[in-house]
Amino acid sequence: MNPVIAKRKSAITLALVILLPLLMNSCFSRPGGYKGYMTRGYTVRGQSYQPMSIQEALDYRETGTCSWYNESSFFGLKRGTTSLGEKVMPWHLTGAHKTLPLPCLVKVTNVQNGRSVKIRINDRGPFIPNRILDVTPRAAKKLGFYGKGLATTRVEVLSVGDGSYKREKRGWWPF
Repeated sequence: MNPVIAKRKSAITLALVILLPLLMNSCFSRPGGYKGYMTRGYTVRGQSYQPMSIQEALDYRETGTCSWYNESSFFGLKRGTTSLGEKVMPWHLTGAHKTLPLPCLVKVTNVQNGRSVKIRINDRGPFIPNRILDVTPRAAKKLGFYGKGLATTRVEVLSVGDGSYKREKRGWWPF
């Protein structure tokens, strides 16, 4: 084999070995790994909020207005961080809620078209009256309201916490 071609193949192989794990890591749709729960109270614009208990959260269901927000940029020049300190990436399926414990996994359903998506709540908000949830642009696209900006959604908590702290909603089985 030509030594120049062999050298190029070795360089490409080395680059793939180094870059592939980084690319695979960035493909996950939800960040994770927060230790514990964030349930402490906080104040925004003079309004105080007290997150609900873990048990209250596991029983939480609500229907209301959902919006989407974007605190990331495509090339990482400006990246927002969530209330848990996690980086906001455009491909994440995450959201913000005022009083659910952080983190938690919720099922969000657009009541107008029936589309659903599971998202990880890892941020606080929305702080606009009459809105119950903010989601990332990818989640808004999956729910089918990205172009409209707002949708009526039903939110149901599936679990609270990550890893060994995870507490799941108990299912009800008729048998």
